[in-house]
Amino acid sequence: MRILVLGHAGYIGSHVTTRLRARPDTVVLGGGRSPAADLTVDLATADPARLAEDLAAAAPDAVVNCAGATGGSPVALAEVNARGPAVLCSALRMARPAARLVHLGSAAEYGPGETGSRVTESAPTCPAAPYGATKLAGTVGVTTSGLDAVVLRVGNPVGPGAPASGLPGRVARMLRQAGTGPDPVLRLGDLSAYRDFVDVRDVAAAAELAATAAGPLPRVLNVSGGHAVPVRHLVGTLVEVAGFRGEVRERANGGSARSGQVSWQCSDVSAAREALGWRPDRSLAESLAALWEDAAAAPAHDGAGELPS
Repeated sequence: MRILVLGHAGYIGSHVTTRLRARPDTVVLGGGRSPAADLTVDLATADPARLAEDLAAAAPDAVVNCAGATGGSPVALAEVNARGPAVLCSALRMARPAARLVHLGSAAEYGPGETGSRVTESAPTCPAAPYGATKLAGTVGVTTSGLDAVVLRVGNPVGPGAPASGLPGRVARMLRQAGTGPDPVLRLGDLSAYRDFVDVRDVAAAAELAATAAGPLPRVLNVSGGHAVPVRHLVGTLVEVAGFRGEVRERANGGSARSGQVSWQCSDVSAAREALGWRPDRSLAESLAALWEDAAAAPAHDGAGELPS
């Protein structure tokens, strides 16, 4: 089986690529903006006809699209998160119409959740900011493409390699920096929100199952931990794992506007269990321990990739 992973060098994409390459019966091709990629492409600017030629030459049986953006202007987000999937679908229809497409969406597409409840795939979507809106546009493009396609609506990924563009990776970086100075202080915004975290390696497992499953799949599947966790608890656990002995100062009016608008996020993952036999295997404590071990050993630079928050 030949599987093309777009965004293969990003946070989630690198884990998906590693997992797929462990399969003895699979040839994995990496796609992205790097000249070293097997297929060099930027979906934000790609021409569908040219991409179709490249896809025909690569001849994938499945494509896993991990390419996406979490930051930038609304225009930049739309180019990557909305236009990108539409271009990919157009090219696949021309070149590989029978290929399975697995597209990574985001739980941010749902918008604010109702406290105490888990949202199912049939729930209305009402994203609170351009990120969720552009991810939703990408999902609509994929689910209406007529292709053999499934969107995995991913919660908040956490684990080794988490980039500083998301809260867990940012806190890990801050802990590394604060731990080296006298009287260390960790200054953070409002941590009162609840989020549904899922280990990035469990996301990769879901992507593998979706790419290789026989027969049609539901159009959208939630891939998350299935539990709402106080962000304050995540920070406290990471502080403990890091052995940080300084002070954590929280500003009630800090944090991103998007986080402030969404105080509760939690997904029902029973459909993914039924369709794929998937369930999250790793606890949040395991994910944070792996994140810290990776962050403590890595060179002092920011990662890259997609991490909704």
